[in-house]
Amino acid sequence: MKFFQTIRFSTSRIEEMQALMQEYDQQDSGSSPGFIGSKVLKDRDRDNAYVVIAEFESYDQAMENSGRPETDAFAKKMATLVDGELGFNNYDVIDER
Repeated sequence: MKFFQTIRFSTSRIEEMQALMQEYDQQDSGSSPGFIGSKVLKDRDRDNAYVVIAEFESYDQAMENSGRPETDAFAKKMATLVDGELGFNNYDVIDER
């Protein structure tokens, strides 16, 4: 069953955040277990508010990815670029059309 994780954050440093994400993608180059892809969304109604939606083949693979040292290092770097804290939510797909 597919699984999605969202990461909510506010930042006035979005260019640096995008550069960090691009660097991580290049270094990781497909080695994240079950990772399908991600999207970064900008909130149209709140300045500097964003959501990353990451898609995985399964919850188990997403948790395996979360436990990797590379993922932990990326999350710590990401946290230095946000105004406030990162917010995480986990979702199972129950219907897909």
